[in-house]
Amino acid sequence: MMSRFFCVCRANCESPVGCTISPERDCRNSQPGYHIRRRDLKKIHRAASVGDVRNVQRVLFLRQNGLDEPDRKNRTALHLASASGHGGVVTLLLERGCQVDAQDRKKRTALIKAVQCEAEECVDILLKSGANVNAADVLGNTALHYAARLDTASIAEKLLSHAADMDAKNQVKHQLSTQQKTKMRSLLIRRKG
Repeated sequence: MMSRFFCVCRANCESPVGCTISPERDCRNSQPGYHIRRRDLKKIHRAASVGDVRNVQRVLFLRQNGLDEPDRKNRTALHLASASGHGGVVTLLLERGCQVDAQDRKKRTALIKAVQCEAEECVDILLKSGANVNAADVLGNTALHYAARLDTASIAEKLLSHAADMDAKNQVKHQLSTQQKTKMRSLLIRRKG
């Protein structure tokens, strides 16, 4: 089992490496998805966040919102659908040609959000569409950092099979521990064997 190496809280941190993932979240009450306020969203964002494929199609057909149009927090419909685990909407948006590596205001891509929210179907779709597995957020964390912290071996294995960098360091210069790298390598060997 991978040991915990990141903390997600602002204060009272129990992690030996400090807070490196999201300084605005509380360990006891953390929600990996976005905090969504209706007033921040446009029609396409509202439809994507609830997985309403037909309404996303309608909004795009009527050109009420653009495919990559950001909301007030610079999140695209792809970010919101990925964070909410709506694979049908993610597929639709990618088929229509949205930017797979668009970044929100904290430089998180849809892949990073899908990993944070453990939305494995969305992770698969994004990887098959060429999402950058080594994109880092404002804290320097990649999707693999989040997968390791959450101990989601199946997602970590998929990221590694798409050339995720096990040596990537975040802003506070922490990287995967030797134990975590060993587990990641064994996942790769098992996959090849």
